Amino acid sequence: TGSFYSEAQAAKDSSYFNISLHMVPIWEDKPGDWLYVEQALARMQNKPYRQRVYKLEKADGGQIVSKVYKLRKEEVCVGKWKEPKFFDAMDKSFLEEREGCGVFLKKINDQEFSGSTIDKNCGSTLRGASYATSIVTIRPGQIESWDQGFDEKGEQVWGATKGGYIFDKKE
Repeated sequence: TGSFYSEAQAAKDSSYFNISLHMVPIWEDKPGDWLYVEQALARMQNKPYRQRVYKLEKADGGQIVSKVYKLRKEEVCVGKWKEPKFFDAMDKSFLEEREGCGVFLKKINDQEFSGSTIDKNCGSTLRGASYATSIVTIRPGQIESWDQGFDEKGEQVWGATKGGYIFDKKE
């Protein structure tokens, strides 16, 4: 959890933007491990392009699955990573699970987890896509995330082309 930025990567490679990724625990008094996540261009913090809630659960084979939920009223949650208690007044009815979009993470070593979505299971209509994939690696102080959208022919229609975004923890 914390605030992460892809500033260093963007400074080295102009094909990447400086993106902020804020991730905070919510519903700490409820069962399960829930996180609110907000991503935006660093210079446009008040206009996030992605707001999600993740629920972490144990999966088969010692994996952890990060289930992905859309918010039914994203606009009221903008910037609420600064006030995680805001979510205490809400319940799971304001969430819609993105079926097939869970990221399955395996422990690589004592300090690293890595994983991805499964096959073409995560449906997406963004910019002509029919499905999306995510590959994620978590290290101390860093998250690497490569999200891509593909059309029905398997051709990429959105997302980074060279590799994942590398987010370094700032707070």
